[in-house]
Amino acid sequence: MKSVALHSLLKRALSKSFLIVLFFTISLSSYSQDVDAARQSEGRKLYKSLCASCHKLDRKLVGPALGNVEERRENEWLLAWIKNNAELRASGDRDAIAIYEEYNGAAMSAFPQLSDDQINDILYYTTVGDPVKTPVVGIDGAADGGEGQGSSPQWIIYLLAGAIVVAFLMIASLLKQVNELKGNTAPGSKSNLKRDLHELWEGVKGNTFLHVVTTIFVLLMGAYIAFGTLFKVGVNEGYMPLQPIAFSHKIHSGENKIECQYCHSSAKHSKHSGIPSVNVCMNCHMNIAEVAEGTQVEWDGVTYGKAELDKEIAKIYEASGWDPEALEYTGEEKPIKWIRIHNLPDFAYFNHSQHVTVGGIECQKCHGPVEEYDEMRQFSPLTMGWCINCHRETNVDLKGNEYYEKIHKELAQKYGVEQVTIAQLGGLECGKCHY
Repeated sequence: MKSVALHSLLKRALSKSFLIVLFFTISLSSYSQDVDAARQSEGRKLYKSLCASCHKLDRKLVGPALGNVEERRENEWLLAWIKNNAELRASGDRDAIAIYEEYNGAAMSAFPQLSDDQINDILYYTTVGDPVKTPVVGIDGAADGGEGQGSSPQWIIYLLAGAIVVAFLMIASLLKQVNELKGNTAPGSKSNLKRDLHELWEGVKGNTFLHVVTTIFVLLMGAYIAFGTLFKVGVNEGYMPLQPIAFSHKIHSGENKIECQYCHSSAKHSKHSGIPSVNVCMNCHMNIAEVAEGTQVEWDGVTYGKAELDKEIAKIYEASGWDPEALEYTGEEKPIKWIRIHNLPDFAYFNHSQHVTVGGIECQKCHGPVEEYDEMRQFSPLTMGWCINCHRETNVDLKGNEYYEKIHKELAQKYGVEQVTIAQLGGLECGKCHY
């Protein structure tokens, strides 16, 4: 009879364990289904094409962070602000004026062409965020390195961890009841802790189901950590080396509004953007030997004031061989040993002119809000998945070319879309980026 009772207890324990794990799985699945996928997708597309160059969901960029912005502002106010923020400021709205002043009078683009539904889709996306996606290898052979914040391996790991915890609890409960059946302890009385722990350990060692689940969990966790570590090799996002001269993009590009391509002139007609020569610096600094009073720069954790920054300008004079007293070149030049920040592997081909001149992409899309940097850093990961996502999300701008307009119209009909993306035009072909 005791054997039958033990068998029955074991069966009930495993059944309860299975039901609890199933409940958690259904709960997680039902949570993911609460998101309106159609609105999320449409909002994400509009956000990426219209907002992403100036805003991020989780932190400030050129403008404020937009994550959960509907919790901070009324919908009616957001509609008015996005459609025409200048008109809203002119009406005397205090919040609109405060935001304008907080960001030093940087005017946000107006979007009167957007309908209320389109704006609400964008706002919906800022609330729910990116979709949770499983990396999939498509028919083009490229892995989808999507921006989703979750993936199947994580779900499996959490599920298995929960199953292990539940199994431990069930075994502890089962052993307690076994002791009661054996007569070692009366029902409801306190048992000997040392003996219970020993019997629990013996039960764990003899439980095949728990061994299998634990082995799978350890293997998946090991693979997850290993692949996560390997995929970070060569990804230098945030890399910010100390340069030989304390050059501030914030002063030059931000405060003085110097166009990026004035210094990086080769970006519009060459593969490389190029490092400006000292002669480019001297076009201005031949007549600017010192900074304005009160100028400060945060450099390597240290605040540089006027005295320190004037010495940095003197380094340019030394490199170019310029005598600021005699106002002439001495001919004694020295190279400035700038440290390269952005560097792609040799097997990856990238052409700046193709993106800047033909594609019309702003520098900030890849390099971030450079006009806010004192120290230049690598803003984007520059990974293959990051490039592929951009190609999949960026529409082709025909710019009134009638010849290509016909071809693109046929491609749009083929793919069932209104506008062809770079990926649909061949932007995922291996030979485009790899020799």
